[in-house]
Amino acid sequence: MSQHLDELVEKLSLLSVLDMAKLKEKLEHKWGVKAAVAVAAAPAGAAADAAPVAESTEFKVVLEGPIPDDKKISVIKAVREVTGLGLKEAKDLVEGAPKDLKASCPKAEAEEIKKKLTTAGAKVTLKGL
Repeated sequence: MSQHLDELVEKLSLLSVLDMAKLKEKLEHKWGVKAAVAVAAAPAGAAADAAPVAESTEFKVVLEGPIPDDKKISVIKAVREVTGLGLKEAKDLVEGAPKDLKASCPKAEAEEIKKKLTTAGAKVTLKGL
């Protein structure tokens, strides 16, 4: 059993952050669960001393508009890559900006999406949920 787990760890280590996020979503859907980050219990006195700072773990990715004409094709390609939309749907989304690209995704995936789209010439905003 340990050898199988080691092989699985090696295979998972080859996945990109975006593929890892997609895998998480598929497993959540298949198993009917929602992955959550475990929070360690703090000593009772520590909780009273400091107010908790809530950092968002889920983000909405918003494509801001308008997209410059000379950047539209590269942005449409990036949108298709990120969302899996067809050419017409991606073009409509880019031309209708500002639009939500992802309603909710993990921070790592949101940052990777933002990086791809800004490299293509788009303006992207991440909004914590």
